[in-house]
Amino acid sequence: MEENKKVWFVTGASKGMGLSLVKSLLSKGYKVAATSRNIADLTAKVTEFTEHFLPLKVDLTSDESVKEAVKQTVDKFGKLDVIVNNAGYALVGSFEELTDKEFRQALDVNLFGTVNVIRSAMPYLRKQRSGHIINISSAGGYVALANVGSYAASKFALVGITEALALEVKSFGVKATVLLPGSFRTNFLEEGSLSSGDHRIEEYGSDKTLEGMSVRAGTQPGDPDKLVTEVIRLGENENPPVHLILGPDSYKWITDKKAADIAEFEAYKEITLSTNFD
Repeated sequence: MEENKKVWFVTGASKGMGLSLVKSLLSKGYKVAATSRNIADLTAKVTEFTEHFLPLKVDLTSDESVKEAVKQTVDKFGKLDVIVNNAGYALVGSFEELTDKEFRQALDVNLFGTVNVIRSAMPYLRKQRSGHIINISSAGGYVALANVGSYAASKFALVGITEALALEVKSFGVKATVLLPGSFRTNFLEEGSLSSGDHRIEEYGSDKTLEGMSVRAGTQPGDPDKLVTEVIRLGENENPPVHLILGPDSYKWITDKKAADIAEFEAYKEITLSTNFD
């Protein structure tokens, strides 16, 4: 029955995976609240299913803006079932190159925006004794690359906060999953989702990092339709995993990195185990 369809709340919904997810959900009869900084852009791209669609102009870095958006969602649809924290962007620049403002702004959107959504949604989910929070991290949440340290900081943190959240909310019947996609053919590597700091120090080669990321746009191996299908399937999973890797490239990067970490831990095991009182 249509009335039993879950209510979804999706951030960063005006482009890329977020937009594809919203359109697919609506086509399947779900009720969807979708957020964007630019609501005109969002409503121009999603023109059908208006009865089940709630577009919301939200500043994710503002706790009050997020609280109001979540309240409007529950007021309209009566409940909140699946939250997808998708909004984010990649900022290229070494630690020395990025200003304090640039680095903090990246974390405000990529990390603290997600924290704001979780904080605002949990009173409803806790009262319902149900719900599922899906945080979109990346293979970059396990494998850091040079010159994208602010992105690594936010995506590594999303893994940690999801693990903590899953433990905190389990007794309420609420689930938490961190998604770790590899390279999917969305517009993530295009202008608007990929940016760079204003300051340059040639020795770091951050221009080459930016160029290398930009030229991959449109050639990523991952199928975004399959990505969206798996996100929707995850939202219907009664016993979802805490971590879900999507993409053969992501699986290889993450498992290779974990194997390298174990090898390094073992190489220094004697020192590691020598630090207790005798």
